[in-house]
Amino acid sequence: MNDTKVIDVLLVEDDPGDVLMTREAFADNKVRNRLSVVADGAAALDFLRKTGEHAEAPTPDLILLDLNLPKMDGREVLEAIKSDATLRHIPVVVLTTSEAEEDVVRSYALHANAYVTKPVDFDRFIEVVRHIDEFFVEVVRLPGR
Repeated sequence: MNDTKVIDVLLVEDDPGDVLMTREAFADNKVRNRLSVVADGAAALDFLRKTGEHAEAPTPDLILLDLNLPKMDGREVLEAIKSDATLRHIPVVVLTTSEAEEDVVRSYALHANAYVTKPVDFDRFIEVVRHIDEFFVEVVRLPGR
């Protein structure tokens, strides 16, 4: 792993178990990226727009977005991000339990950068997070990096 690259990752996830698994996956993979977590769609937009309690939030280099969220679902969040000129450049990986074809198609129609179905198996989940991290940290050139 390239030790000079540290990116800010925003995880938008309401399931505490999935948040814990993501944190553990980052730790197990010795991922040095900074992980911020918000639990609903409205908080995600506050974080991204640096409003309210998120006024000092870092601008993420990558967003991991669940689709099924309270207050504002992930599809609405994705649409808001990709229609905002100041946010649309941030890559969004939809990381969700949904395997529904309509969710895949709609996510890409809303300009998701990738769609990944969350594995229920912890070891497989860790592997998936590691692959996402390797791709966005070591392979892809992100804006401003």
